[in-house]
Amino acid sequence: MTAPKKLLSTYNLGNLTLKNRVVLAPMTRISAEKNGNATDRMARYYESFAAGGFGLVITEGTYPDEEYSQAYIGEPGIANAEHVRAWKQVTEAVHAKGGKIILQIAHAGALSMGNIYKKGTVAPSAVKPLGEQSPAFGGEGEYLTPKELRLEEIKAIIAGFAEAALRAEQAGFDGVEVHAASGYLLDEFLTDFTNLRQDEYGGSTENRVRFVTEIIRAVKEKVGQRLVVGVRISQAKANYFVHKWANGEEDARIIFEAIGAEKPDYIHITEYNALLPAFGDSGSTLAELAKKYGNTTVIANGQLDQPEDAERALEAGSDLISLGKAALANHDWVFKAENGLPIESSLDNILAPTPNLKDQELYGHAE
Repeated sequence: MTAPKKLLSTYNLGNLTLKNRVVLAPMTRISAEKNGNATDRMARYYESFAAGGFGLVITEGTYPDEEYSQAYIGEPGIANAEHVRAWKQVTEAVHAKGGKIILQIAHAGALSMGNIYKKGTVAPSAVKPLGEQSPAFGGEGEYLTPKELRLEEIKAIIAGFAEAALRAEQAGFDGVEVHAASGYLLDEFLTDFTNLRQDEYGGSTENRVRFVTEIIRAVKEKVGQRLVVGVRISQAKANYFVHKWANGEEDARIIFEAIGAEKPDYIHITEYNALLPAFGDSGSTLAELAKKYGNTTVIANGQLDQPEDAERALEAGSDLISLGKAALANHDWVFKAENGLPIESSLDNILAPTPNLKDQELYGHAE
């Protein structure tokens, strides 16, 4: 197989020059200390992807405050000065290998399964999430019915994302990604059946996307002159994989135009398969719709494990691609793509019985 040319070409993302278009996707690894501090093992884990050639690394979801944002025990935080100090070892390790690293900032909302700061959960409306909590991530039984957020609490969360972004800059990150996907708080505002509000944050799609756009705006105002600012969007949810936006492409137009108006440096689209139509059996992919209406860089994610599929996504209009499980099985995926080597598909229980970091992922640093 010839080396995929576009995939291995450089790309300018905001003020960053990426050496290729391959991105490590954010993946929950629940391996931080109980207090949310990043660890030396996490530094070696993220460092290994930079050493393996990934042009950009995006971290696992990281909670922004000491309120209701934490999703799991073992999730890292960016909520205080101690978190900042702990993350520095990670950013320094990645930079030492010539890599770039972005922190994903995430608020769990109603899907929280573990919080050392607060009891209970919050959401746009008091709607109990579908399904049950995941034992692999420390959850048990049904989800709690969340408390509906008051307007002043919504404003505090928006400000909290901006403050977390500033702490990310202090920790040495090259950018931040606002997590508005997978059924977590921002996506709960975006989704019609989890958002039953009657105020300016509920009702129409234009109103439901407002929380997302106000967070992007606040983050950009705080760090946008210096850091890359992106946003991650999906239709599927961690607890409801088959979800699609109710009004199809019209919802996509409204959502991506509203997000694009805030001028984020990128929109990161994750679908089960990035090459399949977003709605029905034909038509555009969600990444193509994001490019059409969002007017910014688009990262495509979903079943792009083989270099030829990743190249197809780029040829279809995405600017970058991100890899999850394929990256876990191939920390040197970029090297393999460049040299036409086979891509490993077996994860060898890396995600079992729980998705915490395993010794074999630390490239010879077994403990």
